[in-house]
Amino acid sequence: MDTLRAARFPFLPDASEYAEKNLESIDALLTHPIYEGARKRGLERIRSALSTTDRKIPDVTLAGGSRAEENRMNEILSYPYARILVSCINDRLLTQRYALTEAERMVSILETDSMAAQVIIDEFEVNAKDDHREYIEMHFADYLRYSYVMHAIDWKLINRDVKNGYVRMERSKFNRLLQNAYRLRIEQELPLNVPEGYIGMIRRDLEAVKMMLIELKDSLSPTGGQEMKNEFLPPCISGIIRMAQNGQNLPHSARFALVTFLHALGLNYQQIVAIFAVSPDFNEAMSEYQIKHITGELNGGEGYTPPTCATMKTNGICLNPDELCGKLKHPLGYYRIKAGIKGPSSKQPPTP
Repeated sequence: MDTLRAARFPFLPDASEYAEKNLESIDALLTHPIYEGARKRGLERIRSALSTTDRKIPDVTLAGGSRAEENRMNEILSYPYARILVSCINDRLLTQRYALTEAERMVSILETDSMAAQVIIDEFEVNAKDDHREYIEMHFADYLRYSYVMHAIDWKLINRDVKNGYVRMERSKFNRLLQNAYRLRIEQELPLNVPEGYIGMIRRDLEAVKMMLIELKDSLSPTGGQEMKNEFLPPCISGIIRMAQNGQNLPHSARFALVTFLHALGLNYQQIVAIFAVSPDFNEAMSEYQIKHITGELNGGEGYTPPTCATMKTNGICLNPDELCGKLKHPLGYYRIKAGIKGPSSKQPPTP
């Protein structure tokens, strides 16, 4: 068994085989002092994912040194421990950040161990040809599957070198697609079905992760975790609110923009529906369905995100833009700047 490769890529079968041979039980992993290093490393993996400054899992010595074997064991076992923590909390943002961070780490290691590419290709069942040269070929079906989140023009299939159904690309771009493949795999696998009894065993670490998650959400929130203040609203949203309060009929695009924006700022259903209650065509049953559909409350999802400034202009609801509007691409950015909140918003432009 290649324990070095298992430690570098803990999702491979070698890592699972190592864990089965060296781990007495999951209970032991969660409680026994001998695995304290693995638990600390698992928590570190999550702490890195939730960092607001440097989302990167720190390196440890795996290839040599007096503690190499111990570090390899901790690295391998920290992976299932981190997944257990993420599963117990079962928060979408946490899962996505964790998945992305693990995927980025895989690629950073793969860049120094290119010979491992074929092992990863086989594990993810990617239809690709790696002859260990500068370029790699991936079947166009897999290329489309893993490049759909890439919006740059050069990622479009029409701009790629395609021959006999295979897309030829630089190794760096191929690694980027493997990153997407691994990220999607983690998101699909989690949450794990963790027995209720395990929660008490790891309660301290769970509370630590929850606190980190709260801090991250506050930093990403357009309001910085505070209540919405009208004086920071962009002109378009203020204008739509005035229209609603004056009893004017709002077009669907304006209703959608208002609901998604207010939801992004943390307003609940009762606070949002109160704005529409004065409209002449107000129907609470219909409004409840529309608002809860847009916010994701009906299906337990995250809901839609607010439209960009470009979309607002296209829909004719970019109202009374001021000088600051001309410098921004998204209404949420306007609120953050006016409120003096640093850092990017967690809400990205939507695809309704």
